[in-house]
Amino acid sequence: MPSALKSGKSGSRGEPEKTRAAILKAALEEFSHEGVAGARTEEIARRAGVNKALLYYYFKDKEGLYAAALEQVFSGLHQRVGAVLERTDLPPRDRLVLYAQTHFDYIASAPVYPRLVQREFMRTSGRTLSPAAGRIMERHVRPFYDRLEKLILEGAKTGDFRRLDPVHTVTSIIGIIVFYFISMPAQQFLHPGDPGSPERIAARRAAMLDFICAAVMTPEAARKVCLP
Repeated sequence: MPSALKSGKSGSRGEPEKTRAAILKAALEEFSHEGVAGARTEEIARRAGVNKALLYYYFKDKEGLYAAALEQVFSGLHQRVGAVLERTDLPPRDRLVLYAQTHFDYIASAPVYPRLVQREFMRTSGRTLSPAAGRIMERHVRPFYDRLEKLILEGAKTGDFRRLDPVHTVTSIIGIIVFYFISMPAQQFLHPGDPGSPERIAARRAAMLDFICAAVMTPEAARKVCLP
């Protein structure tokens, strides 16, 4: 066991979960800004306030730490939106609105998440995900994609939604939710001010919901859940 575990730092014996969480938080920041290739384990350890040896004790190597960071992002999202999409007590129109709000709020609570995911997609060659990302996507992303596609079909049957291609509709909805956060530098350049301020985030949230309602729902359904 590394000597750092016996020190007075946050890596003490009595706080393994706290130490692991601190390392993951630091890793999310570093990977989202530098990518896997550019990220430095020394910097992650410094941010986390731990001995570098602890990174390897908990995560084996940098790729293992990166996979754990991706797992945290996608498992958290799956847990939150999955619970919404399984709400059989709500009609499709309400489920879609609640899903969009939940997904948006999850990303707004941690803007490093979409940057990390964007870097993962950029680092892959062609159209192939890395093995780690592929396993995580299969475990956490495919299930809620499938539920969203079924929701689009269900809403068309009930008359809540227009008849749309579910695959392209889900892709468009997720793009509307996520793009603002991965384009914040451009948003700041095009529209002076802080795009991450509570006021701008609230305005974007309202605009996102308005757009999804107008694009997906019938006018009657939109009037029930989206329009003032």
